[in-house]
Amino acid sequence: MAESFAFEIAAKVLEKLGSAAYERICVAWGVREEFEKLKLTLAAIRAVVLDAEQQQARSQELSLWLQRFKDACYDVEDLIDEFEIQELRRQVLEQGSTGRKVRHFFSGSNPLAFRFRMGYKIKKANERLNEIAAEKARFHLTEKHETNVIHRERETYSFVKTSSVIGRDEAKQHLVNFLMDPTDGEDIPVLPIVGIGGIGKTTLAQLVFNEESVKSHFELRIWVCVTEDFDIKQLMIKIFKSATGMNCKDMNKEELHKVLQDCLNGKRFLMVLDDVWNEDKKKWSELKDLLCGGAQGSRIIVTTRSRKVATVTGTTPQYDLEHLSYENSLSLFLKLAFKEGEEKHDNLTLGSLLCSTRIQHDWELVRDCELWKLKQEENDILPALKLSYDHLPWYLKQCFAFCSVFPKDFEFDHLFLVSLWMANGFLQSPYENEEPEDIGNRYIQELLSRSFFQQVEDNFFPFIFKMHDLVHDVALSVAQNEVNSCNHYSTGNVRHLWFDLSKQDASQLPNNLGCLRSLLLLDEEGKADSESLIAAVISRSKHLRITKRHRYLISLRELWVTTKQTRLHEKGISCLTSLRTLIFSECENLEKLFEDIQNLTALRELYINNCHNLVSLPQGLKYLTTLENLAIVNCENLDLTMEELELERKEDGSLRKLAIGGVPKLESLPQWILLGSAKTLQHLCIGELENLSTLPTWFQHLTSLQILEIDDCPKLLFLPEGMQHLTALKRFMIERCPKLSKRCIEETGEDWRKIAHILDFYCDETDDKLIR
Repeated sequence: MAESFAFEIAAKVLEKLGSAAYERICVAWGVREEFEKLKLTLAAIRAVVLDAEQQQARSQELSLWLQRFKDACYDVEDLIDEFEIQELRRQVLEQGSTGRKVRHFFSGSNPLAFRFRMGYKIKKANERLNEIAAEKARFHLTEKHETNVIHRERETYSFVKTSSVIGRDEAKQHLVNFLMDPTDGEDIPVLPIVGIGGIGKTTLAQLVFNEESVKSHFELRIWVCVTEDFDIKQLMIKIFKSATGMNCKDMNKEELHKVLQDCLNGKRFLMVLDDVWNEDKKKWSELKDLLCGGAQGSRIIVTTRSRKVATVTGTTPQYDLEHLSYENSLSLFLKLAFKEGEEKHDNLTLGSLLCSTRIQHDWELVRDCELWKLKQEENDILPALKLSYDHLPWYLKQCFAFCSVFPKDFEFDHLFLVSLWMANGFLQSPYENEEPEDIGNRYIQELLSRSFFQQVEDNFFPFIFKMHDLVHDVALSVAQNEVNSCNHYSTGNVRHLWFDLSKQDASQLPNNLGCLRSLLLLDEEGKADSESLIAAVISRSKHLRITKRHRYLISLRELWVTTKQTRLHEKGISCLTSLRTLIFSECENLEKLFEDIQNLTALRELYINNCHNLVSLPQGLKYLTTLENLAIVNCENLDLTMEELELERKEDGSLRKLAIGGVPKLESLPQWILLGSAKTLQHLCIGELENLSTLPTWFQHLTSLQILEIDDCPKLLFLPEGMQHLTALKRFMIERCPKLSKRCIEETGEDWRKIAHILDFYCDETDDKLIR
């Protein structure tokens, strides 16, 4: 299942060769003619790459040719990046002294030397691509466009042997209840079943489809395995054939519509649409309109891997199918691994792959191998999961594959992963002014919606998620020539390296680091040789996306500060005018932040955590009107009153998320934080405020508030009046606030039935768990 990524990488490079930055490079350095030759050759090779990628499994020589082309594309990207870095270096030098400029002229980075060196590199890149282009004739490849990619078909049917299914009784009952529910609206109710490939969505639908009570309840049961292109005519043919057993391939759409209406008219039907990929709402509406002839009580079940599909199709909350419990997984494993009545061997630890052997050593060999190295038969899990990968747009494929560099069960946070994607140039947007952080967060949501990521915790900060083990295996299989990750060693040019100092030493560093772009060094034990190791890697890696001195990092967008200083230097961090995320964590001696924080005009996220000696926030904070997320946690000496800020705060704030906790001096929420953000604040979390006794009356003006969480505020007595005006509020949680009892809530004059729009209400001092 090896992938070359060649098509996607070539597309990315060609996009760079058509960008505004490329135009500036051509004008500034006079390299347009050389680069245009390179662009034409690159486009000509890319035209046949899709065909090559589909055929590479049968030809090792073709696979190596693709690898060479991919490496050449990376080299061209590095060329463009070198020009862009030189432009940034020029901007920095313009801020410096004349002496520094003179020294620069006589250094290896002066413009004349740089132009000569880069001209030679472009020439060599052209020669290399010309050789690759000449070789492609040997493979008799045809031009294909991205829309012509042929994916594997997967056909399913309605039969299942009920006795073979383990651990889905609760899920089955949930679906049966949905099917038997007598309530009906104008449209046919649709329930989406969502989960990763291979988790058992189809099996669950089969179980319900063949349940005796379901059979007797519905006059007509229809099972359709949906094709990937969601062709309406083909779906009509499949629906009619499943319902009647008759073939109607020769009919046109008008004839099909008539026979379908006659078939469904007045009948209570159950339809299962299995393995749906279509995210086009217009296409779904067209199909749904064709099914309107059924009787009251008709139901539709959709199985899909995509949450977006579930949103498009569902009329009722989706059913997220989770993995089996440990006990059920073990039962399934034993059923597959051992023949009926055979003695169980407790020390054997794998499944159906080894049902033909009882030699412990054989089992241990397979246990210790990576699944992606095993031979995968057509109907096994990894090819099924690979189909999900095939459906990803190319810009998500490289982001997903990059995640394989991390070990299994690694817990990502959105800030960390997006910053790595950004540094590697993975973030692409069709919108001219979309910020990279927004693009990255959108990518994460897309991968979550397609079940490539699974959310671990719904924290305010950071947002935590991980990859299922089998999904991680797919990522490894498509990126195996580019990553070295926890004993998964690459034979190609390593571009992303995870190195764990607790398990490895410098002697185990791979030799092929000349193309390295990411070094992820785990040093939990604080080993002394970590700095020398980094230096050794840097000396061998000319394209590493790292920097060493922060005063000149004019493009830096995220900074995490941990320091033992009591004060920060003026004109230090404030020079980082591109900074979007600023984090102060574990700064145990820090008493004040820098006062010129107002210079960070692009700052959108500010997190202050475990800074126990911090006594105040800077006055310049009032000018950060772009700030969207603010968290202040465990700062026991911090005074947040700052009345002078309250008077001067501008009215055009944009705060969306606010968390305050572990600030014992706080007696009431300061108005200055929210002034101007009443219409934008969506998530408010307050906790561990031992002296907080009241909430402000302006709560009712938070018209966009969706989530309100109050935890461990022992002196808090009352909620403010006007809670019914918070019409956007969906989740409201009160925990460990003993004085804020149900009686106190009632004394506010609120009738909770008036705010039934709150979907999730929880108060641990009452019996109220869920309003709706």
